[in-house]
Amino acid sequence: MPTVTIQHDGETTRTEVPAGTRLVLAVEGAGVDIGHRCGGYARCTTCRVELVAGEPEAMTEAEAERLAAKELTGVRLSCQIPVDRDMTVRPLLLVSEQGWSDPGPEPEEEITPEPVWGKKPPGV
Repeated sequence: MPTVTIQHDGETTRTEVPAGTRLVLAVEGAGVDIGHRCGGYARCTTCRVELVAGEPEAMTEAEAERLAAKELTGVRLSCQIPVDRDMTVRPLLLVSEQGWSDPGPEPEEEITPEPVWGKKPPGV
């Protein structure tokens, strides 16, 4: 099983998850209050993370389009990444830091919308 290492609030949390687990669910399952205000549909970008190690080269079209529309670089959307290797991530928007009452609707176990895979664009 892959290990996800999460760097947050000056701490490091590690969790093993079954291969294919959505990264946002792995982070949340480890007790880190990551945002997912749109429920994991690649619309809001509140689940964005910095991938410190283990970044996959593949990216869904939905993720690429949303990051481009928001002019975000150097980050990925954890709702669009299946954990298929060991990864180290830094969640960038935590519920406790944003003052939200909750993280948002619970993301489904499978990537939504239906993923269309492509290569990660340069500069993302």
